[in-house]
Amino acid sequence: MNALQARASLPLDRLGRPLRDLRLAVIDACNFRCGYCMPADRVADDHGTSAASRLSFDQIETLVRGFVQVGVRKLRLTGGEPLLRRHLPELVARLARIPGIEDLALTTNGALLAGQARALREAGLRRLTVSLDALDPAVFRAMSGNRGEVGTVLEGIAAAEAAGFTRLKLNCVVLRGVNEDQVLPLLERFRGTGHVVRFIEYMDVGTCNGWDPAQVVRAEELRERIAARWPLRPLAADYTGEVARRYAFADGGGEVGFIGSGSAPVCGDCHRARGSADGHLYTCLFADSGQDLKPALAEGEQGVAEALARLWSAREDRYSEIRGQAPARRPIEMYLIGG
Repeated sequence: MNALQARASLPLDRLGRPLRDLRLAVIDACNFRCGYCMPADRVADDHGTSAASRLSFDQIETLVRGFVQVGVRKLRLTGGEPLLRRHLPELVARLARIPGIEDLALTTNGALLAGQARALREAGLRRLTVSLDALDPAVFRAMSGNRGEVGTVLEGIAAAEAAGFTRLKLNCVVLRGVNEDQVLPLLERFRGTGHVVRFIEYMDVGTCNGWDPAQVVRAEELRERIAARWPLRPLAADYTGEVARRYAFADGGGEVGFIGSGSAPVCGDCHRARGSADGHLYTCLFADSGQDLKPALAEGEQGVAEALARLWSAREDRYSEIRGQAPARRPIEMYLIGG
């Protein structure tokens, strides 16, 4: 089978979307308790600390090889907080060697990054996204559930730069009345560095984050606020299905991104799957259930590929486009599938 025939044989979902991108949680424990994701009053301190239900590194490698067979080319490791997973650089090295993986990235809250950035880079990690909701120490501490210090995260960013990560993505979830006043300072701090600050609408994912539409700051509102300070011009998407709307600073200061799943859905081009630390497949961020892939894992990467082809071919998720018409359901918690 030649390359063209191989591509033509890859599964498409019921809306004609291929599977190209996998976000894989390697652990569902976290050292923060951010209210919009894993609030301390709803999630126990020891959540996810037991390794019993997690996939092993061997299982994760087999799973990823199966995903590659059905078209995945981009892999992002998530959590929980992935840097809590012991010996993570060893896993990164194994995954970086898999033929077909063209982009290997990781999302982290940055609290443990200073001690691991160089090892991750040397293992083959090429891109990093760091969550950074505020520069003000008090605001940052409050948003992390009183678990994090912004200075530690900034040290992690500096260590990542020193290790060779030249273009970080810095994600900020904006809540009205909480950290709106951090938007411009974040941009002031990182304009001209080559890093990209991306602002994310507060999302109705899961059931424990107390989502309140009154606290949502729409992406368009943020864009207008920023453009009043620094004029912006739109940029084309880097790839089909990109979730962030990209804008460049007209003065050459870099770029900024906006992710608005509520106000600007991208379901039509979504080619992303999510895997939980215990081996379940979720075909939408707003899914209310997943499919256990461990039985397929027992059959090796070919068994995984066959199961994925069947499950992806049945997919028809487009929740963000139809959320106003969709029947009520209990979506999976964000911290289980990496956001």
